[in-house]
Amino acid sequence: MPYEPPTHRVERSLRATTGAKVVAGIDEVGRGAWAGPVTVCAAVTGLRRPPEGLTDSKLIGPVRRTELAGTLTDWVTAHALGHSSPEEIDELGMTAALRLAAVRALEALPVRPDAVILDGGHDYLGAPWRVRTVVKGDRSCVPVAAASVIAKVHRDARMAELGADHAEFRFDRNAGYPSPVHRAALEELGPTPHHRLSWSYLDALPRWRHLKRARAERIEQIGLF
Repeated sequence: MPYEPPTHRVERSLRATTGAKVVAGIDEVGRGAWAGPVTVCAAVTGLRRPPEGLTDSKLIGPVRRTELAGTLTDWVTAHALGHSSPEEIDELGMTAALRLAAVRALEALPVRPDAVILDGGHDYLGAPWRVRTVVKGDRSCVPVAAASVIAKVHRDARMAELGADHAEFRFDRNAGYPSPVHRAALEELGPTPHHRLSWSYLDALPRWRHLKRARAERIEQIGLF
C-alpha cells in the first residue's frame, strides 16, 4: 500500500513562526514492550530531500528498515539516542521515563535544538523545550520519520543482544513485546532481569506475581519536573 512521503512542512512552520533554526524530530520505541528499555531518537535533518522510502518504521519491512537506518545515520545532520531502563520505567512510570530518555537524546546532540517535533498528541517533554506535537508525525514529518527508523533498528538490535542469554523468550523476534512465545516463556521461567516488574502482565502469572513492584515515584528527586 503506497503512503505519502514525509515532508518538511512542520519544520518550515516552526522556522517561520518561532525563528527556530535547528529543529529536531523525536520518536520513541519500546513503550508497549514488557521487557527492555524505552528508546528515544532525536534527529536533525535540515530541509534536504530525504532518502527514498522514508516513512514510519512500522510500515517498513525488517531488512529494508535496517538498510534505511544505515543510510539515515549518514544522511541526517545529527542524531542521538536516549534510553530509560526497565528499572527507571518501574520507578518513574512510562511518561516520566519517556521524558528522561528524550532529554538524554536531546542533550546528546552536538547542537541544542531551538524546537522539537514530537510524534503523537501528548507532550511528554515539556519546558524548557519548545515542542510541537504531531499525530502520526513518524509518517508525515521527515525528521520524526528518520528518528523512528533509527530508534527501531537500534532497539531491536539491542534486544537481540539482551536475549542471547534468554533464548526461550525470543527477544530477537519480539523485541520484548508480548507474543505467544514470550508469554509461554514467562509462565514457565518467570521474568528475566530485563523485564519491567511494575507492569500488569505479572497479575496473570500466579507463580511470579510476588515479584511485582509498586512504583516508587521519585520524579522530583531526579529533577524531571
